Amino acid sequence: MKRSLAALVALAAVSGCTAQAVDAAGDGKQPPRASSGSTAAPTPTDPSTPTARSTAPASDDPKPSSTPSSSPSKTPAPPPEVLWSQGDEGTEVREVQARLRQVAWLFDGPTGTYDDLTATAVKGFQGKRGLPRTGEVDTVTWQRLRKMTHEPGKWELYAFGGQQAAEPDSRCMTGRVLCISKTSRTLRWMVDGRTESTMEVRFGAQYTPTREGVFNVYFKSRYHVSTLYHSSMPYAMFFSGGQAVHFSSDFAARGYFGASHGCVNVRDEGKIAELFAQVRTGDKVVVYW
Repeated sequence: MKRSLAALVALAAVSGCTAQAVDAAGDGKQPPRASSGSTAAPTPTDPSTPTARSTAPASDDPKPSSTPSSSPSKTPAPPPEVLWSQGDEGTEVREVQARLRQVAWLFDGPTGTYDDLTATAVKGFQGKRGLPRTGEVDTVTWQRLRKMTHEPGKWELYAFGGQQAAEPDSRCMTGRVLCISKTSRTLRWMVDGRTESTMEVRFGAQYTPTREGVFNVYFKSRYHVSTLYHSSMPYAMFFSGGQAVHFSSDFAARGYFGASHGCVNVRDEGKIAELFAQVRTGDKVVVYW
């Protein structure tokens, strides 16, 4: 036996079902909901009598109203990529160090090795600009450093040596030769075409240039002092007038940010001490581009 519509509605109210009923016309309109706790079907009211306030939704849309979902939490941005850190080596590290020198955060080098001094300089640069003091050059740090500096030239990158020596001049390939390249700013000590040692050198300034050509060592002086400039010239090996190859404490301290009065300066005292012991009066000197 079929149950009446009123009985079905009453049954749904008792069981607590949340499904919405549909009227016979199928238009989705909902009958008034029974008052709380009532088990009886709603009684039709007289049209002239004010109807009780319905608790049913006002909309004829049969779809249940959707509850606004909470907005998803924002995913934190990934940390900037680290480009260079302690232990790295190469010309890119030299550029970082040269740029740090330009803003007075690094005073030694560039050396091409990302060492403790470089990490400390990077931390200082980062802290001054409100960046995390990681001591590593990440993309954000690198961008800030580049904006504050200019692209370093070759002799800023190699201000304290480390450059490769140029190929020896053909005049250096026989005998005992101090083979000195102005192009790479290096000296090769060569014997019968074989390179025995290599060291960085510095030359005269614009108005006191180092002469170029083929010469011979004519005088050696271990503790020499310049009679013209009254400066110390240890391990001096004279090859042209008053010009000599010798150790320079100024070159050791300032690198290529200075120049000589025409002599060939060497910054590594240990290397020139060994060279001085090997070179003889009469050995050839070739200065070339």
